[in-house]
Amino acid sequence: MKFGCHVSIKNGYLGAARHAFSIKASAFQYFPKNPRSLSVKEYDLDDARACREFCLQHKIITVAHTPYPTNITPADDKKEAVIASLSNDLEIAESCGSAGIVVHFGSQVSTTDPLASYRLMIEMLNAVLARWDGACKILLENNAGVPGHIGTTLEELVQVRNLCQFPEKIGFCLDTCHAFASGLWDGENWAALEEQGMKLGYFSHLYAIHFNNSKYPSGQGKDRHANIFKGGHITEDQFERLLHSEILQDKPFILETPSKEGISHKQEIDELIKKWGK
Repeated sequence: MKFGCHVSIKNGYLGAARHAFSIKASAFQYFPKNPRSLSVKEYDLDDARACREFCLQHKIITVAHTPYPTNITPADDKKEAVIASLSNDLEIAESCGSAGIVVHFGSQVSTTDPLASYRLMIEMLNAVLARWDGACKILLENNAGVPGHIGTTLEELVQVRNLCQFPEKIGFCLDTCHAFASGLWDGENWAALEEQGMKLGYFSHLYAIHFNNSKYPSGQGKDRHANIFKGGHITEDQFERLLHSEILQDKPFILETPSKEGISHKQEIDELIKKWGK
């Protein structure tokens, strides 16, 4: 099993990789640039390539995460900024050797046209990927809304990918807290969800798992992450069924859990390795 966490790039991309290695992470996620900006970053290519080589040497899997303002259902006056920023993110992540860059699924843009959001997402993804020839993929992440909220079903994610002009450049990231919050995974239905995902082809294009517990019960639509072993509503037994799934054995499980509640990511990774590392 590959366990890791989100890490800072304050000491550069190679510094992030070295930090991940120092806490026994075999995978990590990072923001390629300022997480609160859509600005295009002029980055240190040598640093990014050194990160790639370090991760190859130590068999560390990496994914990047787009900055918070990234929205693939933007207002018209934000479209070009999002396209430029996301293209920049892909370039940086490719240089760092990352498998993909995680992008949040879009939000509802019309109260009268339920398909408007999906058309806009497809338009935006096509615009970005038409100019992208690298191996790094856009990874669509499931949303955490209440049941019925946009982006909370596997069917939606798969269909958006299928309808894009470049489906081969798109994959998925499964967030366990989001899935639990939305009722997609209630902790007891993993076998049925696994079967459904296999039929849809979802798991064939799954590249990363955001491994988070939930501070609220399933189905409440609240995106509040909790530590895996402390303060969450997903039990160890429920996590264990997911972790023992054969289709997830080669996927990186990346923590986005709170580090200010008495347990560090290093401690959490140590516990994960001890309990489920093999």
